[in-house]
Amino acid sequence: MRAIRLHTFGPAENLTLDEVDDPRPAPGQVSIAVRAAGVHLLDTALREGFRGPSPELPALPTVPGREVAGVVDGLGEGTPARWLGRRVVVHLGFAPGGYAERAVADAARVHEIPADLGFAEAVAMIGTGRTAMGILQFADLGPGSVAVVPAAAGGIGTLLVQYAKHAGATVVGLAGGPEKVARVAANGADLAVDYTDPRWPAEVRGHLGGDTATVVFDGVGGDVARAAVALLAPGGRHLVFGWSGEGLRDGAPYLVDGVSQQVLGPVMMERAGGENPLRTLELRALAEAAAGRLTPAVQRFPLARAAAAHRALETRRTTGKVVLEP
Repeated sequence: MRAIRLHTFGPAENLTLDEVDDPRPAPGQVSIAVRAAGVHLLDTALREGFRGPSPELPALPTVPGREVAGVVDGLGEGTPARWLGRRVVVHLGFAPGGYAERAVADAARVHEIPADLGFAEAVAMIGTGRTAMGILQFADLGPGSVAVVPAAAGGIGTLLVQYAKHAGATVVGLAGGPEKVARVAANGADLAVDYTDPRWPAEVRGHLGGDTATVVFDGVGGDVARAAVALLAPGGRHLVFGWSGEGLRDGAPYLVDGVSQQVLGPVMMERAGGENPLRTLELRALAEAAAGRLTPAVQRFPLARAAAAHRALETRRTTGKVVLEP
């Protein structure tokens, strides 16, 4: 099969398209003919040799990628026969192997894709969607809420805008550049503004009149976060889930005592509950997409152009979830 492999940690150009042996499903696993593979910002950091939240760096050479969707075409010993031929999506956890024409996964981790959901969209919901569901547990949105969403044209931001609108909130979406701002407006934000224009906070205040923000969804950090937090009403919440604006390896999220709450990690899992909290969030995300309440934005690249996908993601030239298609 064809697969993208990393032989040496470093720049995106180190990702190469190779011919490798098909992976074989172990007992309790399924083999998946991949139709879509998700690309995550963490993938770019791991490629450079930065461990981040992963328990360890992968052994080289490695096939990156942790989110795949496709059709089950093989079963390991003891795997229920009902999975054969099913359209499925799975988050592989920290195990690599997604950037390929075939992948294997534990059957216990796999979800059947809802009938009206495409492969690329399912990949977006299994990773980005489950994170959005986890963040939204802390938001308490409803009529009267005013939500500010930095990076509103990104994968998570797109879903946060949609969810907040369905909940009856007023939504201010921030994005970098006219094209992304137009996408945020088309996604339903009440106000879409360009955060590269230093006058954007004044524009938001003018639009809101006497109102102030009740929640800031912050995956950006830095100066954008500082300006957004300044828009909060007393008692407002600053929900922090990343700091892409500062760089994944540099700095830290912008935090304010008594206002900011970091919502990734154990606190998110505890709030999600259930025997398997990650699976709880994955099921919620897929259900929201199947019901039509959330529609993920997807930017597609051919599998062979994985390096280009990484470069686009690192330089913030993407909109929505980045997906590779074999």
